[in-house]
Amino acid sequence: MELYTKTSYEISRTLTLRYSTSFGKSTKLFPKTMQPHIFAIYGLVRVADEIVDTYTGDHQEALLDELEQDAYRALKVQYSANPLVHAFAVTAKQFNIDDSLIQPFFRSMRLDLAPRTYTQKLYEEYIYGSAEVIGLMCLKVFVHGDESAYARLSPGASALGAAYQKVNFLRDIASDYYDRGRMYFPEIKFETFDEAQKRAVVADIEADFLAAESSIRDLPKSSRAAVGLSHAYYLELLKKLKATPIETIKKSRIRVPAGKKAALGLRHSLNIQKGTRIW
Repeated sequence: MELYTKTSYEISRTLTLRYSTSFGKSTKLFPKTMQPHIFAIYGLVRVADEIVDTYTGDHQEALLDELEQDAYRALKVQYSANPLVHAFAVTAKQFNIDDSLIQPFFRSMRLDLAPRTYTQKLYEEYIYGSAEVIGLMCLKVFVHGDESAYARLSPGASALGAAYQKVNFLRDIASDYYDRGRMYFPEIKFETFDEAQKRAVVADIEADFLAAESSIRDLPKSSRAAVGLSHAYYLELLKKLKATPIETIKKSRIRVPAGKKAALGLRHSLNIQKGTRIW
């Protein structure tokens, strides 16, 4: 079992680094003992995303149901024949990640099974399940069982997760609409999405980032640097989206150039060495 568990974590790591270069760079700043658990959380989330985003067969809902039930079963018996689920279950057991965080995630994934119009309430529910609970799962790992710290830092973790997801929505608005028939922002139609509405979306994201700042500062030292670098990447992406005309965003995916990412990473590393502000 020990070899299988170790291999399962290695598979989660490979999946994470193949799918997300920016996140992968951030994870290098976590202690080596913490990294497998972050990869395990990402691994389960990535598989669910693949089912609802890229699988084009007729069995999306059944596959998502199977993945969810496998996660619950693995959490109870501490084993799954799916290595990604197995790694997640071992991490979830160790850090008390329970159904209260897992169920909302799968509820949000089910909302992606068919195009729909989002009300404000449904939008908030989707963001909570698809992003905020991921931040809360990671926070469970960061505080390593300190329930007092978890309660204190939870609002900030939720706000940061929401900010990341909303940035993703704005960045991916073209592919979401044209490839998947999705438009997440409530009360907004893709065809008439204009600069004024974009400014409102950006202001909402900036409010989430602001709400998260104190929690980032108060994170345990073991996780603060990695979260801080991820935060810097997303702030830079938001800055670029803010400066890009909405008509351009509606046609192409905006990216932060690799050179800019490298510069952010270098500056972050130097700040850590100097002991100065790192987020």
